[in-house]
Amino acid sequence: MPGDVFPLLLLLSLFGMTHGCLQDPASAYRYSGAVCRLTYPAAVVLNEKTTKVIEAAFQHAKYPSMQGEKSLLFIGKVSYGLDNLEIHNLSIGLSNFELHPGKGIALEISNVSAVFKGTIQYGYGSWLVNVAQTLDFEIDSQIDLGINPKLYCGKGKVAADTSDCYLNFHKLRLHLQGDKEPNWLKKLFTDFITFTVKLAIKGQICKEINKLADILADFIQDTAAHFLSDGDISVDIGVTTAPVITANYIESYHKGLTNYNNTTSEVNNSVFSPSQLTESRMLYFWFSDELFNPPIAAAHHDGRFQLNISSNELIELFKTSLSSVMPAYIEQCLMESASPELRVWSSSVPFVNTSTIGTSVWGQVSGELRCGGQSTPTLSFQADVAVDVTASYADKKLFLHSKQNEIFIIHAELHSQNQLHDEAQIEFLREAVEKIGLPKVLSVLEVEITRLMDKQGANLFDIINPEVLHQDGFVLTQMDFGFPHHLLVDFLKRTLQ
Repeated sequence: MPGDVFPLLLLLSLFGMTHGCLQDPASAYRYSGAVCRLTYPAAVVLNEKTTKVIEAAFQHAKYPSMQGEKSLLFIGKVSYGLDNLEIHNLSIGLSNFELHPGKGIALEISNVSAVFKGTIQYGYGSWLVNVAQTLDFEIDSQIDLGINPKLYCGKGKVAADTSDCYLNFHKLRLHLQGDKEPNWLKKLFTDFITFTVKLAIKGQICKEINKLADILADFIQDTAAHFLSDGDISVDIGVTTAPVITANYIESYHKGLTNYNNTTSEVNNSVFSPSQLTESRMLYFWFSDELFNPPIAAAHHDGRFQLNISSNELIELFKTSLSSVMPAYIEQCLMESASPELRVWSSSVPFVNTSTIGTSVWGQVSGELRCGGQSTPTLSFQADVAVDVTASYADKKLFLHSKQNEIFIIHAELHSQNQLHDEAQIEFLREAVEKIGLPKVLSVLEVEITRLMDKQGANLFDIINPEVLHQDGFVLTQMDFGFPHHLLVDFLKRTLQ
């Protein structure tokens, strides 16, 4: 099975309790606001990025100088050292992996070819002869690399332990400068290099791989946390338990706790069950309603849900065909005043609940219509709104669709008089909120959420046939994808500079 632990971390980490990391995944379900499932077909795609990570590990490893000595009959003591060891002509063959249920990942990188170049300093002598010399050398090598990474919950994040790392050398051939040294000396150096260089390369390569795994895991999870954050609102995507590995997928469980104004939300009644996800798509993201409501409340308190519409845009919106008759004062405001303006905002904390119908949103909206730059609004109103919304994603854009809605005008007031009681005018307001206000708000949300997603890099991924499924108490997003090769390359360049 093709694949690799490093790119796996790229998407395992895309989604991050005071409870810490629980030992039993089943007990962590109720505390998980988000779940990510990465299936075997996704690992096949990620495997294409394996060679870049392995190349970086070989090339960025720092190979230390090595020394040794040996006593030989008639010659005496021979001392030698290797310096300035560098890697050249690196090529990577194939990578293969298997998912070991309940254990980890078995990764094999075969046919790694490389030339190591450096300098040998040696000296030998007796009472008959004393020789000191320096030679350049090359080592042709062919290596198989094996890693058995274990994914675990480390400091609240998905972490990879790559300490089970080994190298098998199929070829290690020494070429001395000019190849004119005595055969016994070349044999001595070959034996020395075969033993010493193997140890040095293995130690440094495995050390570099482990370091890259740590850096990559932290980088991607920090990026994911940034993706779900904006301004003073952030979401903690730390894991609630260690990832679960089966023969067909890797699944990770995340908190999804909102942080705002020094307060942190709670997730303690999540309805997640592994049976809610299938294995037919490459990538699944599962979101609890308990994850959605806190950031929505934070956005309300942060003043995010406000919209001002003025002048020609407002006039065009009110050209929408309505069955109710427009009151004369509204028509006069739109047509005769210099710069009519409508301001709307959320006047209560919105609440969402997801079912098979869609995501139902309840809230209270307030509005003010001002005419000609007046300081006092011509019309003020409040309405209770309940709307069922479904979402889709296509052409790198988010689309929101309203299915059914209920709107009640609970208060309306004219500047020229007190509370408005005329039923025909109240019905016009209700219909205007339904057929003009809601579509406008959803269109603005589509643009703003897409902009936020693009700002965090979602548009860089090739997302294929995404589906957003609404179920009781959760939303499930499932998709296939193509991984953007340049993102991994850019990361490696920045990390290894």
